[in-house]
Parts: sequence; structure tokens; C-alpha cells
Amino acid sequence: MAQVTFQHEPVTLLGNEVKVGDTAPDFTVLSNDLKEVSLNDYEGKVKLIAAVPSVDTGVCAEETKRFNQVAGNLDNVQVLTISMDLPFAQGRWCAAEGVKNIDVLSDHRDASFGENYGALMKENRLLARSIFVVDSNNKVTYVEYVPEVTTHPDYEAALKAAKAAK
Repeated sequence: MAQVTFQHEPVTLLGNEVKVGDTAPDFTVLSNDLKEVSLNDYEGKVKLIAAVPSVDTGVCAEETKRFNQVAGNLDNVQVLTISMDLPFAQGRWCAAEGVKNIDVLSDHRDASFGENYGALMKENRLLARSIFVVDSNNKVTYVEYVPEVTTHPDYEAALKAAKAAK
């Protein structure tokens, strides 16, 4: 498993680590209007999936807004940000921040995404900051488990992988 720390303390990631070349695991999360959303809802698109602990914290907010800004310039790429935040809180945050080019989704109910992607931190039931690029055939083409959860991911590498995926 990936070695990850949260505020410089080691954490245990639950689930199976996802690797480049894997078939992307399915998941069920909730949209801000409480509808179930799964990987299959994005069939035929490249998916850039950003897992964050909470959109309502500094680094997560910056990351989500940054991906929202570039999402409109990506051809056939759907950007998803997934956190354990409640859907209502995500909806309020997105409205307040003008985030509307990406799908912000909640894994709070079942932790389906967190467990299926090996990103659920056992110690605090939050998602570890991680990025996954999944091509239109649901093959994983890029993975980053950010070593220290409170720091930024490699935006350029993730965007380059999303643009290269078919």
C-alpha cells in the first residue's frame, strides 16, 4: 500500500491500492441532490478523479477550484472531486465558490469510493488526497497517492495524463 501521512502522522489506508493498468473499480457516491452516481455514469469519457479530505479546507478548496478552472478546456474529460463531506455541505460550498465545471460528489454514506480505491483513512474516516485518471475504457492510466495529505497533488502530471488518455 501507499505510504501516506496526515499532518505528518502515518495513517492506514483501507481497501485495495489502485495501480496504473488496473481496470478502474466501480463505486457508488452521492451527488449534491442525493442521487446515486457510479463510474458507469461517465461511460465513454476520460475521468480525472480527485479524492480530497474535505472541500471546506484550504488545500482541498484550492485544488477543487483549480481543477474547476481548467475543466472547461479538457476535451472529453470529466473531472470528479470526491470527499466524505455531506452532499448538502458540498452543494453550499460549490455555490459559494462558483464551482460548476466539475462534479463534486460525496462518499459519506458507504465509503464505496474510498475502500474501492484504497484511499479511506482508517484513523479519521476521511479520504486521503489522491488523483486517478481513468480512460474511456475504464483503464487506470495515472495514480497519485499524495504522500502528505495536507499538501497539493502534482497538478501538471495529472492534467497531462488526463489530456493523453483516450
